[in-house]
Amino acid sequence: MNSPIRRIAICTGGGDAPGLNAVIRAVTIAAIRRGWECLGIRDGFNGILFPERYPQGGVIRLTRDTVRGIAHLGGTILGTTNKGDPFHCPTQLPDGSMGVVDRSPELIEYFSKHAIDALVSIGGDGSLTIANTLHQMGLRVVGVPKTIDNDLDKTMTTFGFDTAVSFATDCLDRLHSTAQSHQRVMVVEVMGRYAGWIALHSGIAGNAHGILIPEIPFDLDQLAKHIQTRDAYGQTYSIVVVGEGAKPCDGHTQVLEQNEAGHAERLGGLGELVARGLQARTGKDTRVVVLGHLLRGGSPTAFDRLAALRFGAAAVRALEDGQSGVMVALAFPNVIYVPLSEVAGRMKAVPLDGDTLQTARDLGICLGD
Repeated sequence: MNSPIRRIAICTGGGDAPGLNAVIRAVTIAAIRRGWECLGIRDGFNGILFPERYPQGGVIRLTRDTVRGIAHLGGTILGTTNKGDPFHCPTQLPDGSMGVVDRSPELIEYFSKHAIDALVSIGGDGSLTIANTLHQMGLRVVGVPKTIDNDLDKTMTTFGFDTAVSFATDCLDRLHSTAQSHQRVMVVEVMGRYAGWIALHSGIAGNAHGILIPEIPFDLDQLAKHIQTRDAYGQTYSIVVVGEGAKPCDGHTQVLEQNEAGHAERLGGLGELVARGLQARTGKDTRVVVLGHLLRGGSPTAFDRLAALRFGAAAVRALEDGQSGVMVALAFPNVIYVPLSEVAGRMKAVPLDGDTLQTARDLGICLGD
């Protein structure tokens, strides 16, 4: 683990998030300044496992020219995938059927064969769980926390979250005027999976009147009564923010696509369900806006851009110091290192006793309970 480093690789896995390119830039430049060669793996680990898909090479050399001017760009120049678990890799079996195969030994062999001394894995819970297992197999790994959902444990925030919240808030600002003009209820569905960080933060910042998050099972009757009370006071429109993973007290999470080998279930549809329910209960004209992947796109905010650059540089410093099996994390105002084992498989939910949630209640926002 403490042998000198000459060559490292970077991979980006899971959903994209604003700030990924800033991390890639920081890691590349910080590595080059130390005399290391830096490689980029295409689409998670697919560039290694499926080289036939990449005529120009599944693993590319990253130089100053490669990463020049990319820090402000959304997406990732390396590409990404949420179906790239090397431990559960969908593969056609000899009999022609599809099965799941553990191809992680091929990754370890590739790193050894090509004298790649370490990996910087940029990703969310799934990617960092994979990184932790690769570390346990002997690969030198440092993780960087990436997710717009902000649901990774042991870090104050993840890059991409601030950008998603800022965009959602801007959308809510715009919806107030049209909702008020037509005396409508506007239901805005946002991403976040099983954590309500985006819904809660954007809902409060965007002056929503109702916020539904996964951490609090909701009663649609309570939300309808809140809207009717607003009407009685002459406030004839309402904005409701719905986290995609929220669920009613007597129901289930809305799923568009079930989980399969190497791919988590896809959530969605709750906004439409809530809108129909509210219209039936209140008689008010109700519309749905699903922000979806708009939250993932675009340039990172200054906060996310700086956090991503700090994380990338800190990842290289960790490798230089001989560390492995750690994730860089923000413990304001500093970047620290935490064991990947304390992050893998754990989700950071919105704390029910936190001041942000209490702020929503003090402002009179209905949380559906």
